[in-house]
Amino acid sequence: MDDHVSLHHLNPISFLDRSAAVYPDKPAVVYGDRTYSYSEFADRVNRLAGALKQAGVGKGDRVAFLLPNIPQMLEGHYGPLSLGAMLVAINMRLSGREITYILQHSGAKVLVFDSEYADTVLGFLDEVPEVSTFVQVVDTHPKSDAIPGPEYEAFLDSSPPGAHRTDLESELDPIAINYTSGTTGRPKGVQYSARGAYLNALGEILESGVNPRSKYLWTLPMFHCNGWCHTWGVTAVGATHFCLRRVEAAEIFRLISLHNITNMCCAPTVLTMMYSSPEAASQDLSGLTIMTAGAPPAPQVLRTVEGMGAYIHHAYGLTETYGPHTICAPQPGWDDLPVEERALLKSRQGVPFAIFGPHLRVVDENMNDVPKDSETMGEVVMRGNNVMLGYFEDTEASATAFAGGWFHSGDLGVWHPDGYIELRDRAKDVIISGGENISTMEVEKVIMEHPSVLEVCVVGVPDDQWGEVVKAFITPRNGIVVGADEIIQFSRDRIAHFKAPKHVEFGDLPKTATGKIQKFVLREREWAGMDRRIQGSTG
Repeated sequence: MDDHVSLHHLNPISFLDRSAAVYPDKPAVVYGDRTYSYSEFADRVNRLAGALKQAGVGKGDRVAFLLPNIPQMLEGHYGPLSLGAMLVAINMRLSGREITYILQHSGAKVLVFDSEYADTVLGFLDEVPEVSTFVQVVDTHPKSDAIPGPEYEAFLDSSPPGAHRTDLESELDPIAINYTSGTTGRPKGVQYSARGAYLNALGEILESGVNPRSKYLWTLPMFHCNGWCHTWGVTAVGATHFCLRRVEAAEIFRLISLHNITNMCCAPTVLTMMYSSPEAASQDLSGLTIMTAGAPPAPQVLRTVEGMGAYIHHAYGLTETYGPHTICAPQPGWDDLPVEERALLKSRQGVPFAIFGPHLRVVDENMNDVPKDSETMGEVVMRGNNVMLGYFEDTEASATAFAGGWFHSGDLGVWHPDGYIELRDRAKDVIISGGENISTMEVEKVIMEHPSVLEVCVVGVPDDQWGEVVKAFITPRNGIVVGADEIIQFSRDRIAHFKAPKHVEFGDLPKTATGKIQKFVLREREWAGMDRRIQGSTG
């Protein structure tokens, strides 16, 4: 290569550098009655970096943030990065015990937290000696004087003058650690590289159509896969971030109308919350593009929200893939199809994203591709620039996850002749009744078609004859009373009888902070005190 050619490492911090230079006076962040221009945003990030550096944070150190979707959480995606440090964005709905483990395991030096969570922080204050600095963000709750350390704005003001920037040694350096939900054991720290975050951020905005005129509403938690990298991607094109502390339907609709919001991301349960709210009837969502992922959406959900005028992109991925890895790319002619047929096609998980070189396969237990026949199930495996570096301080789990040179998702799906994949279940969620495999997602999609059903979760429950059988947990729509027998018969009319639920229970469903239904909570409750038998009487 010629000596005069200069290559630079890919790093998301360059997105802020560019937008601050190109759009210095343009609104970058809006929250309530506060607006920060891109030059002000960049200045606050620089001062955060300077304050962190003065607090002893350097290259490779970890900085934890325990905040909702407010401007300071967005700044957290750039301040540590400016120093070559790693952001540890923590789910604020976790218990004190879970947060303690994450702080201990990551070895975070600094914790920036919202004063709303002061009581939680007080509970583990003495158990995290590695955390030398506690910084308190005062937004809707008063500062807790029981916790030593500065308030966030004072912390920024303590920054020494000048620019505070430390270059990464490599674009493959880790810049963020995102902890998994830990539903099958201790949470694992998923490491994101600068290169992966840079490319995934561009891929996200390319697929969802975000551009310099876009107005992005933060309905997806920034702690979740770094907001599917939109924390960096929205900044990359100089669009405007609209922060939202709490995800409530009335406030979402208000902001969409008031600011002409163009883009948002969320789990399907947020879409359900929106269209089932009292405010939904008068809403026109024309001009709004929504990317949904996190759990397979039922076609009924897609139909309903697009019926309100929004355009939906359905994506799929995991924490280990920086969020979405695939998108159900719309084909020419889909928009002309009947709404039911179009929703069915768009409920598939689709094909790899366009920009960051992802690879996707559906394989059998010997890592051979399954036929693209829409029927043969296999495990979805991935690799590419947007697949994690590995689990932090866990080489054994990393080796298992990458067995055979591909990342194993643990999701089971089929491959369609057109190359699109469709999930059928998590490997651990498949119900095996009397030796027959039953996809919980298939049953859930059927039950969601019942007009009285708002949400549903299907699990296998113990049965003396079959080992396990199907049970449906249902949240009725608007308090409508519907009988279990009606749901069972509705299902039996549409799928094989052995797949239909044998039991039905009504009530609210347990969910994560990102709106995903916690299937494992219901399954563990049903199997408490006994071993899960899956072979059935004929197995």
